[in-house]
Amino acid sequence: MTNANNPIHATAYWTTAREHGELLPEELRAPGPGEALVCALYSGISKGTEMVVHSGAVPPRVAQQMRAPHQEGQFPGPVKYGYLSVGVVEEGPEEWKGQRVFCLNPHQDRYVVPVSELTRIPDDVPTRRAVLTGTVETAVNALWEAGPRLGDRVAVVGAGLVGGMVATLLRTFPLSRLQLVDLDPGRKNLADALGVDFAHPDDALADCDIVFHCSASQEGLERSLQLAGDEGDVIEMSWYANREVTLPLGEDFHARRLSIRASQVGVVARARRHRRTNAERLELAVSLLKDPVFDAFLTGSSPFQDLPEVVQGLAHGKIDALCHVIEYPQHNAEPQQTAPSHPTDQR
Repeated sequence: MTNANNPIHATAYWTTAREHGELLPEELRAPGPGEALVCALYSGISKGTEMVVHSGAVPPRVAQQMRAPHQEGQFPGPVKYGYLSVGVVEEGPEEWKGQRVFCLNPHQDRYVVPVSELTRIPDDVPTRRAVLTGTVETAVNALWEAGPRLGDRVAVVGAGLVGGMVATLLRTFPLSRLQLVDLDPGRKNLADALGVDFAHPDDALADCDIVFHCSASQEGLERSLQLAGDEGDVIEMSWYANREVTLPLGEDFHARRLSIRASQVGVVARARRHRRTNAERLELAVSLLKDPVFDAFLTGSSPFQDLPEVVQGLAHGKIDALCHVIEYPQHNAEPQQTAPSHPTDQR
């Protein structure tokens, strides 16, 4: 039991300047009523958004909206940022002690948060895989936004972490066609692991009912508009930060009555906003991770003490990853799990 008079020592990753991060010591207060002390086991690096933060490219106009739930500091920095953390409750209400949890918390080895902001990890979801909860939540929100229907023709443009997640969820829908589209031929390996058809942008099939755009590139968005059928929807999931994007809204955009709709995970999609809370959305997301197919997104790991160098490697292209997992020293103390009864799915 932590003595309330003694501080709890922790270490957290901070972006202290543009393209520079450090591990810095912190002192935490003891958890109060309704709060928990979480000992981190793993965290995941959400490459797209975290590299924008690392480079100091968050636009001032949206800096407040882009804050992570437990962020400290202000953009461009110093700032403590991140939102894919998995740990075990060390102290807190009796019913939470020893529970494996997901939290939208920055990279930090121990932290105190309200238990209302923790999501229990089901017994049949491995702890390491649970770092993907926040990204699955993003994909769930996009599907709620788009509302795919029976027999739809769908393309997902951009086979990164977010695009791959969208395709993973869609692969179980009764669609007539689903393609994962990317310039990189190496992404076919991911598509094969997911059991999804892969296509180069030049070869992708058009006349789609819905196109999810996840490439964060102007060219990808242009191609998405071309792939959408008449009166089709492009669901824009990319965040361009401070980059300007030019689109060919002349051509046939108006004649074909195309629509571009933004999907952003900060709020529940409008189609479900009155009947689902953010907490319920997270519970759904973590429950979906019982499927072993999601392990295809865990493409590398490093110890917590190497995190500053890992972020630099990702930013400079020296490390190629979908989701790079950070391992904390306490992960050897992870509670035992009941082995899942279902066989490994190698689709």
